[in-house]
Amino acid sequence: MENIAIIGSGSWGAAIATHIAKMGYNVKIWSFAKEEADMINKDKKCKFLPYLTIENNITCYTDMEKVVEGTDIIFHVTPSKVTRNVINQYKNFITNQPVIMCSKGFESSSLLMLSQVMDEELPNVPKGVFSGPSHAEEVSIGIPTAIVIASEDDNVLKLVQDNFMNEKMRIYTSKDITGVEIGGALKNIIAFCAGIAVEIDTGSNTFAALATRGLVEITRLGEKMGANKETFYGLSGLGDLLVTCMSDLSRNRRAGRCIGRGLTIEETKKEIGMTIESIDNIDVAYRLAKKYDVEMPIVETAYNVLYNGLKPKEALIDLMSREKKAE
Repeated sequence: MENIAIIGSGSWGAAIATHIAKMGYNVKIWSFAKEEADMINKDKKCKFLPYLTIENNITCYTDMEKVVEGTDIIFHVTPSKVTRNVINQYKNFITNQPVIMCSKGFESSSLLMLSQVMDEELPNVPKGVFSGPSHAEEVSIGIPTAIVIASEDDNVLKLVQDNFMNEKMRIYTSKDITGVEIGGALKNIIAFCAGIAVEIDTGSNTFAALATRGLVEITRLGEKMGANKETFYGLSGLGDLLVTCMSDLSRNRRAGRCIGRGLTIEETKKEIGMTIESIDNIDVAYRLAKKYDVEMPIVETAYNVLYNGLKPKEALIDLMSREKKAE
């Protein structure tokens, strides 16, 4: 293995590229924006990680065919809402490379997980999902990180673990694609709620309750969708939930803080300046809860805050005043 393709030049794409490049591989990044490609190639900078110096063995293109051709594996790192469209731009250039989904979220129109979108668009391609507690800002500077590669294909599990694990990134394997992906997608919504809670001056007690009950909701839906319960107590569930809820490196938590201050969705998107998967996926999670008949009061309350005018402090009272029940 020598040449790696990264589809997406955002913060996570640049962080993965940096980790891989430092291991000695040649990395080609695809960007939809010439401005971002020029910044990476000429200035050795990433728009979304301004402190990072891009490695010399990383090159960025806006030509998808140039990025994919001659590579040994493809890491897909784009916003969830454009996943299918972007896959359709490169699927005809794939030879025998595995495709690893690094994005977290759902396809809004179909309620599909991104792995299911891959199944539809890349039916005969080996594939996996890469997820876990991994802020791009920390991975890009070599902060020790543990992450999960999930696949039904043993060769994919071995390929990713053997080639990309080192003392900076420990990679575990899993066969539970659904669990790994659901954990990564839904934790963003709980982190969004954690940001609101911080902004309206709640305390540690509230945070602990929110994270714990949030994990219960994620697990409920995940099990209904076919995941293993144990997966949600691992890195891609509890681990990713904790790091995203606790740190302001999380754009989802920062987005919640913006909403907690009274900003609109559009004002929040402008202030964050990057894709906010929680806002893009709260509607999807709300509809999935209805589809699978799963009780998800935190998700439903977040939906009402964003789309039905519920005030954050009133939302907290609503959650605390729900009917009595056993844990």
